Amino acid sequence: MTSTPPFRLGRRTVLAATVASVGCALARPLPAAPSAPGAAFDPVLLDRAVKRAAGLDQIHALVIGRNGAVVSAEAFRGPAVNRAVNVKSVSKTIAASLAGIAIDRGVLRGVDVPLAEAAPGLVPAAVDPRVRRITIADLLTMQAGLEPTSGPGYGRWINSRNWVVDALRRPFVTEPGARMLYSTGSYHLLGAALASASGRSLLDLAREWLGEPLGIEVPSWTRDPQGFYLGGNNMALSPLDLFRFGELWRQGGLWNGRRVISAAWVEASWVPRTRSPFSGDDYGYGWFLARAKGHRIAYARGYGGQMLYVVPGLGLTVVVTSDPNRPARSDGHVGLLNALLTDAIIPAAEMA
Repeated sequence: MTSTPPFRLGRRTVLAATVASVGCALARPLPAAPSAPGAAFDPVLLDRAVKRAAGLDQIHALVIGRNGAVVSAEAFRGPAVNRAVNVKSVSKTIAASLAGIAIDRGVLRGVDVPLAEAAPGLVPAAVDPRVRRITIADLLTMQAGLEPTSGPGYGRWINSRNWVVDALRRPFVTEPGARMLYSTGSYHLLGAALASASGRSLLDLAREWLGEPLGIEVPSWTRDPQGFYLGGNNMALSPLDLFRFGELWRQGGLWNGRRVISAAWVEASWVPRTRSPFSGDDYGYGWFLARAKGHRIAYARGYGGQMLYVVPGLGLTVVVTSDPNRPARSDGHVGLLNALLTDAIIPAAEMA
């Protein structure tokens, strides 16, 4: 049974009883299943939620946790939950996190700095003068104003000889900062700026700034002809490692008591700054933002139904990976995933 999505977003089993043993089999053990009431779920409702997820044929894996403890982690089909998979545009949320850390560390001066100042070597001479007004914030919110490289323009973009130059030489659809134009090119520019400003690759930054403190694996991924790692797509993380990333954000940038991302960046990232033209949901710095049943929800979304949900008020973090080769619209598969969260998983937490 499914229902209309209640908010606008537009074979291997590891259940609570076996989480501890699975953790022992991994290089990076997971927290044991919780016993404190604040970390609990209603067991009947949780079981219903997992069975409902298993009935969605595009889903590959589902990880549910509360207050830092994984209570259900299942791969219904596809790779096991400790195997890295392509998280598609969830990569944008990871890149935005790296931008925040770069600001925290002084690698970038702030979000209001123009791209041309943060990484002057990236901007070619023959561009529209408005390109020099595009800021780091415009890239983070996909409000650069340039013709998008996503959707119909994606193939032409990735087949170009220089992805940075191609993105910057596209015609302006609107003024910088005016509205959201969903574009992976904006995040690729952000990633290239991070690499240029730091003198290090985006892969190195991801491994040192996120992988090392979280104890997660960050495999290499797609690079452009100039060697810049793709800033907004094709990163790979296991569902369990993506859960750790979500937990980092749920805990306000802390992991095991260590400050990884500043609380100020977490707060700034979850402030609505624009709105998705597709789902109608708000968007901050790398995160979509919504409310459902009185709860604030921040989520990352990738093509095919790669989802990371954080519900801070309930201490809830949920990861969904799906078939990366099938579309997942807000009124299709992603809508069903949203309904799974709000109609099944959230009630299981509320009724504990």
